[in-house]
Amino acid sequence: MRLLTRYRDVLTVNWHVGFTAFGGPAVQFQTFHQRFVEHLQWIDEPTYQQIFAISQALPGSASVKMLFCINTIRGGFFAGTLAILMFTLPGAIGMYGLGVGVASIGSTLPSPVYALLSGLNAATVGIIALAAVRLSERAITDRLTRFLVYLGGIMGMLYTALWYYPAIMAGAALTTLVWDLGWLQKIVGTFKSCHQKPVKKEEIMRDLEEGSWPCDSRSSQDSEKTLHPVPSVYLKWESLSSVSTFENPRPAPSPSQSSTSKSGSDSTSKEFSAMSWQWGTAIIAFFVLSFIAILTVHIVSGLPSRAFSLFSSLYLAGTIIFGGGPVVIPLLREYIVSPGWVSPRDFLLGLAIIQSFPGPNFNFAVYLGTLAVVGTSVPSYIGAFIAFVAMYAPGMFIVVGFMGLWRLLREKAWFLAMLRGVNAAAVGLVFTAVYKLWQIGYLTAAVQSGSPLGTDPWLVAITGTAYVGGAWFKMSPPVAILIGGAMGVARYGIFSR
Repeated sequence: MRLLTRYRDVLTVNWHVGFTAFGGPAVQFQTFHQRFVEHLQWIDEPTYQQIFAISQALPGSASVKMLFCINTIRGGFFAGTLAILMFTLPGAIGMYGLGVGVASIGSTLPSPVYALLSGLNAATVGIIALAAVRLSERAITDRLTRFLVYLGGIMGMLYTALWYYPAIMAGAALTTLVWDLGWLQKIVGTFKSCHQKPVKKEEIMRDLEEGSWPCDSRSSQDSEKTLHPVPSVYLKWESLSSVSTFENPRPAPSPSQSSTSKSGSDSTSKEFSAMSWQWGTAIIAFFVLSFIAILTVHIVSGLPSRAFSLFSSLYLAGTIIFGGGPVVIPLLREYIVSPGWVSPRDFLLGLAIIQSFPGPNFNFAVYLGTLAVVGTSVPSYIGAFIAFVAMYAPGMFIVVGFMGLWRLLREKAWFLAMLRGVNAAAVGLVFTAVYKLWQIGYLTAAVQSGSPLGTDPWLVAITGTAYVGGAWFKMSPPVAILIGGAMGVARYGIFSR
């Protein structure tokens, strides 16, 4: 009965998420926090921050992995699988229909359609910018994480490469690891001690006779003070930020609260870590072997079929995409447009529409898979299915395997320190996503490759409306996107006359 209740809860909470989760991963993270942490209280804030950092650190769709982990904690593995199917399938089916429609249109679209798409893009930029600001407010716990958010954002804007975004998050993880564990302080202390001026023997004997010691930095009043023991809260890594815990120590819980918290923590750990570390390691090993085998066949076969080439290319993309939205767009353009499977116009058209679709941005691959098999013997729905499986499978293999290792890692100081850095850098990359969409959001019949939204003041006004509406008037993302599209069409109607 308890298991059926959990499945009912998962179904009740998630049945509509695939139709209402607009705005891409940044907005979806904000929505998940409000729903599962603030309202339902399925997980607490530290667990949410850890899952967020893990979802960003592992390859694949970050929002899908986060939703899977949260629902797995609540109802088990199959409940998590049911949740991500409800999350991904509505948008995937819609993108398949869009691909079928785009495959039959001409080289240009009516001008009102471009105005509509530009308005949708402008509103989406405002929504993602608001989500980035709110995510940064939770990710920033001290000056170091503030700097990492800033650095991750500007570094993502300045350069784009397949290895670049994983390198940014790895560097941020290494930075917080060195800082939180005190390695830098120890190195500096050792360096200073090695360069201290040596004390002569005559000075030592004189100081001993006078009852003083030259290296004692404390005054006589300080020496008489009693040193208080370190509170036990500082000796435990119960949150992602040791600095935040030090500056804002938690009050000692009452016995009832302590027992409740302990039982809740144990329950969460048991549900999330039901898989053994041996099984987790085996799943990850199986994924690595499958990845090597697929790439080997792709290279050895020389000219494989379009279906297998599509699968192997997107399987590789799903494996090396870290950080979700900011990386998936340029990578898919490289793997799908460069071989000539999809035209640049159709790619940008789908990119504009996916921003206004619910669900994860990885569903963009379904649209590209539908178009990639046009002109071949492979049916369009097979191409869409191949793209769906190839993009999502790597991330799910890895996150399921990692769940088996969670029990061993979640209490490790070095692991939590690295997650703190990954969390900050991932939020910085959300600001990168805002910038990249801003640069290509304005579509016209003359410039179908996209131009910056800032070239039209009306589109800037749409972006500001979406941001202010969500920040000050609690406007939901779907409403903001619909208003943006309507404002884009209205702009065309006014200026065309």
